Amino acid sequence: MVNGKSQKVKGHCRCGQVEFEVSATPLITMACHCTGCQQMTSSAFSLSSLFPSTAFSIISGAPVIGGLHGRTRHYFCAHCMSWLFTRPEGMDDFVNVRSMMLEDSQTYKPFIETYTDEKLAWATTGAEHSFCKFPPQETFPELLQKYAQKQE
Repeated sequence: MVNGKSQKVKGHCRCGQVEFEVSATPLITMACHCTGCQQMTSSAFSLSSLFPSTAFSIISGAPVIGGLHGRTRHYFCAHCMSWLFTRPEGMDDFVNVRSMMLEDSQTYKPFIETYTDEKLAWATTGAEHSFCKFPPQETFPELLQKYAQKQE
């Protein structure tokens, strides 16, 4: 348990046909302002929580690839088309779960926000750290450590 929360959390799509579970706390939480996320969510940004792949499992249903069909794979429910999670290119050890699909989604406040150079002028997230694009790779370990310290 971290902050009184169980490390096992369930999630599901809007219609409930795809259910999944994470058995760890997030490594970091994010809001992405890129135009791709804006288009896929039909909103100002997407919210996500990064987990180790080993802590993520599909309980029921069969997600399908949607969005762009490239090396970064976005998974959706085939029935209701809810965007569930992403397996980012070059990061096979991680899964980026859409925070709003998790139980108690209000607790997954974004710690960082990315692609602020593409954000809508009125969009605010309250994230502690902002980046014009994605954080430089060399800063990511420090960001993960800062996020983990906040969760203790």
